[in-house]
Amino acid sequence: MNIILLGPPGAGKGTQAGFLVKERDMIQLSTGDMLREAKSSGTEMGKRVAAIMDRGELVTDEIVIGLIRERLEGDKKGGFIFDGFPRTLAQADALSELLASMGETLDAAIELQVNDEVLVGRIVGRAEEARKAGLPVRADDNEESLKIRLMEYYKKTSPLIGYYYAKGQLRGVDGLGQMDAVKADIARILDK
Repeated sequence: MNIILLGPPGAGKGTQAGFLVKERDMIQLSTGDMLREAKSSGTEMGKRVAAIMDRGELVTDEIVIGLIRERLEGDKKGGFIFDGFPRTLAQADALSELLASMGETLDAAIELQVNDEVLVGRIVGRAEEARKAGLPVRADDNEESLKIRLMEYYKKTSPLIGYYYAKGQLRGVDGLGQMDAVKADIARILDK
């Protein structure tokens, strides 16, 4: 089973992906992690990635698709979770073409649906609790930064909601529910 987790920053995509990895033996493909791994790998692709990142430039979609291809050619285990990719319609098309060329399919694009005000309140509240407890907190877990991150998400990534809806692959769950409730909702989608 191959899925995409969609949703704004802080919606719980990483948490839910972690459950799927542990309980269904799926492989989480986080583009950020893949780029960091490639950069330190010493492979030809890794050297290209390192050079681009060291110049402070963005890695091209072509390179990211190449990294994804390499991962898809390996052990498939329980399938793949695409986390943080695709972010744009061009990337969605490229991923669709890649999967088709490898005889793979996308089973679902699962949107973790949230109310922005509640999401911001939840993240800021958790960050404040962590600060009081002396725990590390992301520097951008404040109301102003979160609103900027949400705006970027809606400008660049939200068109994917319509894209996957039109393809009949979009499934939605309440991303603000309790962790176990969200996990159960995702399980119901995957078990259909």
